[in-house]
Amino acid sequence: MIEKTTLREIYPILFDGKPLDVKDEHLQHIRGNYDFLKRFSAEKIIYGVNTGFGPMAQYRIDDSFVRELQFNIIRSHSTGAGKALDAVYVKASMIVRLNNLLQAKSGVHPELILLLKAFINRDIIPFVPEHGSVGASGDLVQLAHIALALIGEGEVFHKGELRETAEVLKENSLSPIDMHIREGLAVTNGTSVMTGIGIVNLYYAQRLMYWSTAFSVFINEVFSSYDDLMSPVLNKLKRHEGQRKIAELMSIWREGSDTLQKRESTLYNQQHHEKVLKHKVQPYYSLRCIPQILGPVYDAIVNVEKVLTDEFNSVCDNPVVDEETQNVYHGGNFHGDYVSFEMDKLKIAITKLTMLAERQLNYLLHDKINETLPPFANLGTPGLNYGLQAAQFTATSTTAECQTLSHPMYIHSIPNNNDNQDIVSMGTNSALLAKTVIDNSYQVLSVFAMGLAQAVDCLKIRDKLSRRSQKLYDDIRNIVPLFIKDTPKYKEIEKMTGYLKTTAIENRF
Repeated sequence: MIEKTTLREIYPILFDGKPLDVKDEHLQHIRGNYDFLKRFSAEKIIYGVNTGFGPMAQYRIDDSFVRELQFNIIRSHSTGAGKALDAVYVKASMIVRLNNLLQAKSGVHPELILLLKAFINRDIIPFVPEHGSVGASGDLVQLAHIALALIGEGEVFHKGELRETAEVLKENSLSPIDMHIREGLAVTNGTSVMTGIGIVNLYYAQRLMYWSTAFSVFINEVFSSYDDLMSPVLNKLKRHEGQRKIAELMSIWREGSDTLQKRESTLYNQQHHEKVLKHKVQPYYSLRCIPQILGPVYDAIVNVEKVLTDEFNSVCDNPVVDEETQNVYHGGNFHGDYVSFEMDKLKIAITKLTMLAERQLNYLLHDKINETLPPFANLGTPGLNYGLQAAQFTATSTTAECQTLSHPMYIHSIPNNNDNQDIVSMGTNSALLAKTVIDNSYQVLSVFAMGLAQAVDCLKIRDKLSRRSQKLYDDIRNIVPLFIKDTPKYKEIEKMTGYLKTTAIENRF
């Protein structure tokens, strides 16, 4: 097997258009593995080489039809439904499939590797419908749609247009793959689509983690909270890595802030005779318990990265062609339970992050709670103008959808395939639901960002914020200018979402 690749190494290929390279030594291993299978498969019964697929594995295929068999699995399984997966998720899936095959355990011909590489580097993106996978034998239906393009059939997106694959291949001087031994089954049988979607989910979830931490410091600055909520002494007493990490990241973000208060200076080192303290001795949980709330989210994201990295570098095919032991093994490496379980945990974690943002937004907009700002951060005339009153509806409804979508998919196995697939992972469904939760979360945080900027202008504290909060405030105001009169906000929410998804951030996770 080849050396382990980290997910961060493929982000530039996936998001920045960096060309993907395949080393000659890897192609040599692929060729050697193919030659071994060609020799080994003579006069033997091997699943998917000279037998039918799934519950029809008991049917022996005549040697004259073995090539046709490989085309048939692709064509027969190209049965997806629903809207097309966005290009980034399909590209990620192809990168995963390529790396899975580069482990040289699938018995494929090198030309398959080279064509997959060309598709990735030239942004030839197969049309892949969202629905169809039960997560075992991996992503048969979605991968079949990718394979359909590799044999020159079906449709692909290229340069922003959906076109016939054959035309695009001809324009790019590319030839479809041929079938040698088991290329059809090798492309369609595995966890690459759920893993590809998962990798994109992880990338955007890591960014959400960054922004949620930043916004959580920002709102505490707005309301001049006491800073011991992020104290290393306090947080080290709770023996969880995530909590300590969030407290550390919050401390980094707040550097230079003149609004956060020290309890030692205000409450401990002077006499107090008032019966009712105007400033909150302890803020609400959504402001005070950030390390304890985001800590488990952080830990979940770290574990998602570990599992997806392992899956990305795995052999998820069946059967597995092992040249070292001179054998072909039949098993279930295509089963997507690892990815499915992690995607369920990720969507639960991101939903909790979203719930936190929604509660922080509510605190900021609720004048009777915060006792600092006008209702709904409204800088206009009360009753005539409405500030972010209606934008809060969007954040609340979107958070509610996240909560409903966070029920686990991992345990929703339904037997199918003549009960050959009697327990399945539903990994791709889990990954797609996590994708929706993540997209929703960006919308909620976008509304929250607008509220934070309004609060800063209301209190006129921009220059008292930490350096990072000042920069964030300026960026928000470049997208959403200060508003007093009522104006539509849907386009600004969309632009804010784009900013949160794409702007450069400090990689501290």
